Amino acid sequence: MPELPRDSVMGTAVMAPLRPNEVMLAEWPADKGSYWRSHGIMAVLGGLIAGVALVAIGNPTPWVGPVAAVAAMGARGWYLASEALTAHWRLTDQRLQGPGGREIPLAQIKAARPFLGDVQVVTRSGDKHLMKYMADKAAVVSTIEAACGGRGA
Repeated sequence: MPELPRDSVMGTAVMAPLRPNEVMLAEWPADKGSYWRSHGIMAVLGGLIAGVALVAIGNPTPWVGPVAAVAAMGARGWYLASEALTAHWRLTDQRLQGPGGREIPLAQIKAARPFLGDVQVVTRSGDKHLMKYMADKAAVVSTIEAACGGRGA
């Protein structure tokens, strides 16, 4: 099996340099507040589901489910924070660049929309890219749409 470069779900590879005559329009680093808010929501939902499941099966201590869910999401958040919070996106007048070497030419962007607290970018070929932990999702979407200038998004 070929050796693949180290890259996580979020990806931390360095972005390609700007091309000649390419202009930077915006940059979006992962937002720490959005990251922890996302984990808080997962902890609450996981705790609710775990508690209900334990009550449904007749467990005498259903409080263990919510406590375990909060502990698990806290541990997950702590463990992945150093990697997830290095994710960075940048928009130029030619392309959208993201972590893990992602590059999407503006002409290929079909849609940019908020998606469960993040921003989803869909290309004309159907590829989907998730811009996770954005501080202001609406501003990211409107900036991408403006950059596409009616060609896409």
